[in-house]
Amino acid sequence: MKVTVVGAGNVGATCADVLAQKGVVNEIVLLDIKENYAEGKALDMWEASPVNYFDTRVIGSTNDYSKTAGSDVVVITSGIPRKPGMSRDDLIATNAKIVKMVTEQVIEHSPEAVIVIVSNPLDVMTYAAFLTAKKSRNKVFGMAGVLDTARYRSFLALELDCSPKDIQAVLMGGHGDTMVPLPRYTTVGGIPVTELVSEERINEIVERTKKGGGEIVNLLGTSAWYAPGASAAQMVEAIVKDQKRIFPVCTMLDGEYGMQNIALGVPVKLGKNGIEQVLELKLNKDEMALLEDSAVAVRGVMKTLEDMNLF
Repeated sequence: MKVTVVGAGNVGATCADVLAQKGVVNEIVLLDIKENYAEGKALDMWEASPVNYFDTRVIGSTNDYSKTAGSDVVVITSGIPRKPGMSRDDLIATNAKIVKMVTEQVIEHSPEAVIVIVSNPLDVMTYAAFLTAKKSRNKVFGMAGVLDTARYRSFLALELDCSPKDIQAVLMGGHGDTMVPLPRYTTVGGIPVTELVSEERINEIVERTKKGGGEIVNLLGTSAWYAPGASAAQMVEAIVKDQKRIFPVCTMLDGEYGMQNIALGVPVKLGKNGIEQVLELKLNKDEMALLEDSAVAVRGVMKTLEDMNLF
């Protein structure tokens, strides 16, 4: 099994390192446009192999996509962060061009690969990659819900002073302030969280989850990388090991939840074929209203991309 991670920045390098240490694939190619950057990080990871007891071969490459040929899964983290004075439209235009170029190269060298998008703005970059790849939706999708759910579960674990391993949860919708956490589907060791935490505290934790990325930026002055990188790696592991894991994933909807042609976070089953099933939960009226509001926000960003006539 071979995995490529495009973008050797903090998130991409963390994803590659987590995958290497877990030993779930034979080879990882880390690729970046910056001269010798991926080579240096890959070599550093490989030199840790005797210490951390893994034998996954890690290879770095400066923009040489031929080294990625035959990848089973490709994770795309490429793009730039939003800078002072940069509008949302500027960010979308810049990163969409990057994601489009990267996706074209990936498809040329690994036409059968499953593509996982991590670049931001996540929902619209997933849409951009889907339009570029011209593959079925089960092979091109985005990582957002796994990260958002991880944050939600970690905050609940702090509130309950329990292991985060015992908390299961589902989030839906867009990646950002309009995401839709579902306390009704959240359990702690099989116990509904609503029996353990007050509605007021759950709502506070939900709000913290929605702003989880911003909280990290305020503390560090830059975006998070440990949790996003590990979340992408967890998705890759589910695919290459055909685990049939149930994760919230950003995918193009085709009638599910009454929605068409929109990239939105919903629970799916991940296995060797990528998305093997989109799960439709029975949402109540309030939950459905929140999901529809989130969809409106995501469609607005998708419309911005469409108006740029890049595809």
